[in-house]
Amino acid sequence: MTVSVYILIQTKIGEAWNVAKKVVEMRGVKMAHAVTGIYDVIAYAELDTLEEIKNLITELHTLKGVEKTHTAVSF
Repeated sequence: MTVSVYILIQTKIGEAWNVAKKVVEMRGVKMAHAVTGIYDVIAYAELDTLEEIKNLITELHTLKGVEKTHTAVSF
């Protein structure tokens, strides 16, 4: 079963575009957009397991410029 995930990302000032470009290249990520509002990047991913989601979020937090994430899992 594929699990859909929306990831809201807060970045350091001036890093939204760079983070979005890096995120969209990550495994399972279908799109990532720099946006306005409380969060700076919104990403959408499709993965097979909750373990893969955990690994994606862990990898996101290693990217330069990422400060905080909020994940919404959709089954």
